[in-house]
Amino acid sequence: HVQLVESGGGLVQAGGSLRLSCAASERTFSSYAMGMGWFRQAPGKEREFVSTISGNGRITYYTDSVKARCTISRDNANNTVYLQMHSLKPEDTAVYYCADKAGSTWSTLQSSYNYWGQGTQVTVSS
Repeated sequence: HVQLVESGGGLVQAGGSLRLSCAASERTFSSYAMGMGWFRQAPGKEREFVSTISGNGRITYYTDSVKARCTISRDNANNTVYLQMHSLKPEDTAVYYCADKAGSTWSTLQSSYNYWGQGTQVTVSS
């Protein structure tokens, strides 16, 4: 059973930065690293895709609203995926979840992901 634990969320002013981390259990980062994704859910809204990264870290993809402001990366040696966010806006306020999918490819689809973390709250004040 894969366990994912997010951290790094918090309260930040608009224009600020945060780096979210997702620590995964060993299976996700074994010799066959899985694709990983970040999603978010704002109050009263459905959970939406933010970013994804392939198992080897060479391919990344972002939703348009964060493309110029976020960088996803991974450290397979330390079983961790990161989401660096800059120039944060109030509309970025949400609970951010990381997720693990079967296979090493990336995906924007929530249905592709098997395991989810508990989420970390990001609040951006105006």
